[in-house]
Amino acid sequence: MTPPRPARVSVRAPATSANLGPGFDALGLALTLYNDFEAVPRDDGELRVEVRGEGADEVPTDHRHLVVRAMAEAFDRAGEKLPGLTLTCVNRIPHARGLGSSSSAIVGGVAAAAALLGRAGPDGGPDRDWIYQVAADLEGHPDNVAPCVFGGYTVAYREGDRWGAVSLEPDPRLMPVLCVPQWRLSTERARGLLPGSVPHADAAFNAGRAALMTAAVCGHPETLYAATRDRLHEEYRAPAMPRTLDLVRDLRDQRGLPAVVSGAGPTVLVLCSVAEGAAGVDSPEITEVLDSIRRSAGNDWDIRPLPVEQAGVRSPSPHP
Repeated sequence: MTPPRPARVSVRAPATSANLGPGFDALGLALTLYNDFEAVPRDDGELRVEVRGEGADEVPTDHRHLVVRAMAEAFDRAGEKLPGLTLTCVNRIPHARGLGSSSSAIVGGVAAAAALLGRAGPDGGPDRDWIYQVAADLEGHPDNVAPCVFGGYTVAYREGDRWGAVSLEPDPRLMPVLCVPQWRLSTERARGLLPGSVPHADAAFNAGRAALMTAAVCGHPETLYAATRDRLHEEYRAPAMPRTLDLVRDLRDQRGLPAVVSGAGPTVLVLCSVAEGAAGVDSPEITEVLDSIRRSAGNDWDIRPLPVEQAGVRSPSPHP
């Protein structure tokens, strides 16, 4: 007997930081900052979208809304048509800052659709592999989608016609710190600055540092400074975000901190850590580093320590 479809579903999808320096389009980290979505099917076939928080006065509230588009694609993949819907979005992830706001919307939409379709994973929770395949196809690259779906630190890749990902638990000594500016930068513009090819030596350099990054994040944070060096994308994007690259250079060269561009920018990510035990936002070592970052950044950046989100997208039990 087919179980009844839920009358309402709620989904929470985290922010993410991709690339982490050398891992272009492959490495990502889920963060404890979230967008929340609630979807309620309607019998009259109408679509109503309410948006609160980030982008509330900017994003469309019809079929063009990214969450709605993701839900429609997911229903289409399942051979069904998206029903009438009341969709409520509570956005906390800043838009166009390199924090995976679009991936959160896409993953949130696909996860909501999966729940409405009655799809569940082996553990009874979200069908993460199906959500990942659909969402990565929609996004076109998996580096933000993978940590948003699976949580933790992820290595994403493409094998044949499927997306793959490995999710690993970061060392508890790690504490990501974000420097979020007021200005924005579109991913399309940032990607448009990348060259069609790079020197073999630079590709080899990044391959080694990306491998080192996994070791650094998952057990050897003392190597984070070396692991976060990049030669494939950050400097090429400097013309679009000079202040971002200036801050990255200052934090690295003057403060000795493992700072990188978060995703396509313009946010700066600093992968801070403590010597022993689990890092907390109030740990004395982290507080000291935060003061140092603020001195370099000045007043134009919002400095946010954000622990790693370990679980990824969450879809609490559907409401009957």
